[in-house]
Amino acid sequence: MHELTLCQRALEIVEQQATANGAKRVTGIWLKIGAFSCVESSALRFCFDLVCRGTLAEGCKLHLEEQQAECWCERCQQYVHLLSQHVRRCPLCQSDALHIVADDGMQIQRIEIDQE
Repeated sequence: MHELTLCQRALEIVEQQATANGAKRVTGIWLKIGAFSCVESSALRFCFDLVCRGTLAEGCKLHLEEQQAECWCERCQQYVHLLSQHVRRCPLCQSDALHIVADDGMQIQRIEIDQE
């Protein structure tokens, strides 16, 4: 379960930024999850709640944005959205000459803090 490690690292960054900006607590965090990141949203939420206990982010609202699986098809010469990150064939021409465009990581998009 790499979600635990991802949450721990994200929390480190969030706490650094919150402290640098004089936060008393973190009230919201927005994360963008890449379509090819192999991150399970429910596991991420569970781990996030665990790692936030006893920190500035305890009880904060976690907002997740899951990116679509997007690829460039060499044969069709256009961007296509895959129904699943496990299917690696173009839905238009069935070619397997796809180049992944969607991110395979996780990004912190926004942090909401309370300074009072």
